[in-house]
Amino acid sequence: MARTKDPAVRTLLIERAAHMLRTREPVTLRSLVAGTGVSTMAVYTYFGGMDGMWKALRQEGFTRLATRFATTPTSQDPVQDLAALIAAYLGNALDHPDLYRVMFDANFDLEDLKAADATLEHLVQAAQRGREVGRFRAEIDPLELAIQSWAIGHGLVSLVANGPLPRQTLDHGAPMLTALFVSMGDDPGRCRQSVMSGWKQPHLPGK
Repeated sequence: MARTKDPAVRTLLIERAAHMLRTREPVTLRSLVAGTGVSTMAVYTYFGGMDGMWKALRQEGFTRLATRFATTPTSQDPVQDLAALIAAYLGNALDHPDLYRVMFDANFDLEDLKAADATLEHLVQAAQRGREVGRFRAEIDPLELAIQSWAIGHGLVSLVANGPLPRQTLDHGAPMLTALFVSMGDDPGRCRQSVMSGWKQPHLPGK
């Protein structure tokens, strides 16, 4: 009779592998399970081997980001929502710094190659709504605006989650997004208010 898989064991191994990578510890079949209370067979049971574990490791980062985005409230203000999604992105990275580092490591494949596009689509839809209601100019490409917004968040949090700068560095995010959105056609005063409202969503730790 096959044993029921325990999701907690899978999560344990994924988070341990991510932490070992960040701390530059050699990740082998034996070192991965050392001290966890599970045997090396668990890696085969849950991932089919180390190759499967590496794919699952990177995938988990995007899965958690997708969950964070899905739970970010949507309002009638698309500019607020776009800022809130970037704040959620930062919050996810700070909550899961080890997995965040692996998400963008091209040395590892993804189980689902569309996972990154699926998370980006949340930003694209908010940017599209902003254009439809006249907050951004009609010629603005929602995909390009989404990528630029993501780049601001990614650059900032990369310097904090696994980098040398203090948590307060993230405070630069709101004025940077405001400048970006204003350059795309939004009214400066209205934009600042929308961005700050989105930035204060509870998805960004410490807010």
